[in-house]
Amino acid sequence: MPTPEYGPCDTWDPIYCCTFPTGSEGITGYALQAATEVLWAESGRVFGLCERTVRPCRRECNGGNWGSGNWWQWTTGYGGVWPQPWLYRGNWYNLTCAGGCGDTCSCVEVSEAILPGPVHAVTQVLLHGTVMSTGSYRIDNDQLLVRTDGGVWPWCQNMTQPNDGADAWAVTAQFGQPVPVIGQQAVGELACEITKACRGLECRLPPNVQTAARQGVTLQFSDPNDIAERLYFVGLFIKAYNPLRLRGRARAYDVDSPRWRRTDTAGY
Repeated sequence: MPTPEYGPCDTWDPIYCCTFPTGSEGITGYALQAATEVLWAESGRVFGLCERTVRPCRRECNGGNWGSGNWWQWTTGYGGVWPQPWLYRGNWYNLTCAGGCGDTCSCVEVSEAILPGPVHAVTQVLLHGTVMSTGSYRIDNDQLLVRTDGGVWPWCQNMTQPNDGADAWAVTAQFGQPVPVIGQQAVGELACEITKACRGLECRLPPNVQTAARQGVTLQFSDPNDIAERLYFVGLFIKAYNPLRLRGRARAYDVDSPRWRRTDTAGY
């Protein structure tokens, strides 16, 4: 999960290169929030960190597709063997690999889980109610949670239990991309101009109506893109990170292989 669908998780940390008008203390917080929402959207909805907790599934060796390819190639030994029974917490499973998956870079099997990347930092991994030490896992390719302590991630988990349940595991991490310095300067500049507009003071924001013909009732509204031309840091930020004015990052979905789940999302 990289940034949320409907807005930034939090306001960006601003770098102010301006002076706020005296008596604007009650406005600056709302102005910063509004500036964050505008620049988050204008930069393609990719910047800003969101801390989320997800309940992942271990990555399957065959990619979740049993109907194609030579599934026996994923079993142990050259040429493969038939699925191997595995007893996990009182239940037997037929697995085509012994606890993990290999790839073209690894000489041994790798136990990994796919997270909704990009992952900026892992805050905590809860496994069967116990917090794992930070040296027992790592992040590869910005979204693969790889176990490095010799163990394997659970084959499945009890989704009816809470995150710290005895038969559950959960990962809390910061997802997304940090706001670059020019983005922090841009949000500070825009927040300052929004504050001036709220106070009825002269500002550099484009007016809503540029021309009006009173007799023929003709109104010409300003182009929203004018904001990037009128504000220096805002213009630099958008031109550097979203010159094509894309609405969001491209995505690809594997509808047949769910990898993780967020729980208790009613508050979002």
